[in-house]
Amino acid sequence: MSGALPGCARPRPTDPFTVGVASGEPSASGVVLWTRLAPNPLAEDGFGGMGPGPVEVEWELAVDESFRRVHRRGTETAVRESAHSVHVELEGLAPGREYFYRFRTGSYQSPVGRTRTAPGPGAHAGTLTMCVASCAQYEHGYFTAYRHLAQEHPDLVLHLGDYRYEHAAQDYVAPDGNVRDHAGPETVTLGNYRQRYAQYKTDPDLQAAHAAAPWLAVWDDHELDNNWADEIPEMPQPDFLARRAAAFQAFHENMPLRRISATRGIDLQLYRRVDWGNLASFFLLDTRQYRSDQPCGGRFGSDCPGRTDPSRSITGGEQESWLLDGLRSSSARWNLLGQQVFFTQLDVRPGAGRGFNPDAWDGYVGSRERLVAALRDSRARNSVILTGDMHRHCAAEVKERFDDPASATIAAELVSTSITSEGDGSETEPTTAAILADNPHIRFHHNRRGYLRAAIQDREIRADFRVVPYVSRPGAPVETRASFVIENGQPALHRS
Repeated sequence: MSGALPGCARPRPTDPFTVGVASGEPSASGVVLWTRLAPNPLAEDGFGGMGPGPVEVEWELAVDESFRRVHRRGTETAVRESAHSVHVELEGLAPGREYFYRFRTGSYQSPVGRTRTAPGPGAHAGTLTMCVASCAQYEHGYFTAYRHLAQEHPDLVLHLGDYRYEHAAQDYVAPDGNVRDHAGPETVTLGNYRQRYAQYKTDPDLQAAHAAAPWLAVWDDHELDNNWADEIPEMPQPDFLARRAAAFQAFHENMPLRRISATRGIDLQLYRRVDWGNLASFFLLDTRQYRSDQPCGGRFGSDCPGRTDPSRSITGGEQESWLLDGLRSSSARWNLLGQQVFFTQLDVRPGAGRGFNPDAWDGYVGSRERLVAALRDSRARNSVILTGDMHRHCAAEVKERFDDPASATIAAELVSTSITSEGDGSETEPTTAAILADNPHIRFHHNRRGYLRAAIQDREIRADFRVVPYVSRPGAPVETRASFVIENGQPALHRS
């Protein structure tokens, strides 16, 4: 296909599809297709080298990768106000179907992406193959794990936050040093955030992961600023709410999200439920936007009475009610909670005394106890918590009472390590054995980079912890370091 389309603006002087394509938010009848026009993606003003005028962008959806059988086509107008991003929110598609898509403007055509719709309500879904990722600090390594994730050909990718980082070059240094630099200053303005997203999205391995499958994405802290809590920054700073609004707008512009998630002032509606036939319900949480400030002054390894204050919340009251009501009414075989920070209790001080991470659920014990009680008492079957943030692979059993190892196991928690954050990592850590001895409910812990691969079936979930031996240079192989099975009706973890 060549030649200008009727009504299109004049062709860009260079390829505008430098940041690739993506899809997300699959339902039984639709999906969101995404791209952004950016012939000069690292432009300091954040507009990607685009002029002020609108540009018509054609899209096509086909049932075959060669596009001999185009199912739907149309045009969208990319405008400067949204950094010439394009969100095509499709409905009326067949359930449980694979599709291929691409975009075109002028004489330029985008790469091809693969997507799919979810099975219909109540439909038998067979096997859902899912990959889970988080924490990709561009400076700390190459995104090789994203390339391997794409080659798994998953049905769905769940990204649990820290998709990009806010720091200026060399402000956040990996233990063995950084291997590449961020462009631009620390992200504070809308232009800064747009430029930083564009830099990440020029990475070919990340582009491959986006093009391989539809994504469900939530944020953590670094999409805005380290350890922020609602309207409170980690460190005092002027105009934090303006920074929050800019970060949220850039997040929506650069993710394949639905219109319902568009920013409204300083807010963005991100928590949501996505159903996959009768097999799984995904409850995607936002543990940043509504949380109380961290207790204990936010000091890692601390303990204080504020941790157990039941009036403090990591989700906020409205989201908590939505989640608990959803669990009570769920009829799915598996209920998967996609969220950001470690849920399970983790005493990080070996031996006598106790210390916790107040930025995780350990800083919001009342919230956790209410959710554990709901998981125990509701009709929801087979609850599994999926987590990012830790920069470690981890498998844990959620106990009815964490200080009583003999108490009932209520759910399992599977934590995906980072894509690159903290660099290569290591096979062993000096204090890990001592810490794990005080936390017998944690069944696996490993300090390499990678992602989680899960095969979800009626009878079980098999979770494979995939790792790469290094990210400090390209080309690392991938292997499975550990596998666990969660059986239908049995929340305990079984090492495979």
